[in-house]
Amino acid sequence: MNTNQLELLSSSTVLVTGAAGFIGSNLCEALLETGSKVIGLDNFVTGHKKNLAAISKNPNFTFIEGDIRNLDDCHKACNGVNYILHQAALGSVPRSINDPITSNDVNVGGFLNMLVAARDAGVNRFIYAASSSTYGDSKALPKVEEKIGRPLSPYAITKYVNELYADNFKRTYDLDTIGLRYFNVFGRKQDPDGAYAAVIPKFVMQLMKHESPVINGDGSFSRDFTYIDNVVQMNLKAIVSENQEALNNVYNTAYGERTTLNELVALLKEYLSEFDAEIANVEVKKGPERKGDVPHSLASVEKAKTLLEYDPKFDMKSGLKEAVKWYWDNLK
Repeated sequence: MNTNQLELLSSSTVLVTGAAGFIGSNLCEALLETGSKVIGLDNFVTGHKKNLAAISKNPNFTFIEGDIRNLDDCHKACNGVNYILHQAALGSVPRSINDPITSNDVNVGGFLNMLVAARDAGVNRFIYAASSSTYGDSKALPKVEEKIGRPLSPYAITKYVNELYADNFKRTYDLDTIGLRYFNVFGRKQDPDGAYAAVIPKFVMQLMKHESPVINGDGSFSRDFTYIDNVVQMNLKAIVSENQEALNNVYNTAYGERTTLNELVALLKEYLSEFDAEIANVEVKKGPERKGDVPHSLASVEKAKTLLEYDPKFDMKSGLKEAVKWYWDNLK
């Protein structure tokens, strides 16, 4: 970043919703390192207090326990804020299939509350977590921002509606927004527990316990697995960008390479075996395909590179090595 961009961050107050979550807590830490004042909002439904332990005493960090479904909480959190990084949501395709109403209440109703509060507070820019699930049944690879298909799950619908609302708030209220379509983000602090745990931390924990991970389907489904530091960089770029063309757009937030689930498990076994040789012998099992799963996902990141000067530093393998070491050091 240049001097002007660093000065902008150090003189700004940034609200991070979902601050106690995996991505939110990493964003809070990165922002505090730049000298920003950070306000965190979370209701601890999927986030954890332990994710904020390292920054809880930082004088530039203020935490508000609240729920984005409550407009008053949103207004309180937005008071005096320059930029918003909106990460709060109920993730998981299976969760949304099992309970579409709650996913909609949080991801659509809560999102709308945050837009209204941001508008009322005169926030400079509203940056939000969008999702690669928006590509739905589109078979085109790589995924290009302007070409999407029909959503395959209630979760995907909620994230597409977010994009529609963000676009409308620019047209109607002149609120600048940027949507970041996350592609299978992984890394430190990602929760390995719970019914809807993401595949990488879930498999890591199972392998560390010498338990057999279960791949949904034959393992040929592929994903653009994206290390957390790339996602942090993208959010910061979205805040500091001086390019007016970059505003009021959505961007793929990924590395731009595809890994099958079979390849993923093989890499996890290889990297974890450096700490425990027995992990190399753990059997991998196959289960039924999950409803609503997109078969293949691969992002084009050319738009982000061109308009936001995005420059991802971690490919899948280098990010996975970092993540595995963190899990071994912190969760073994």
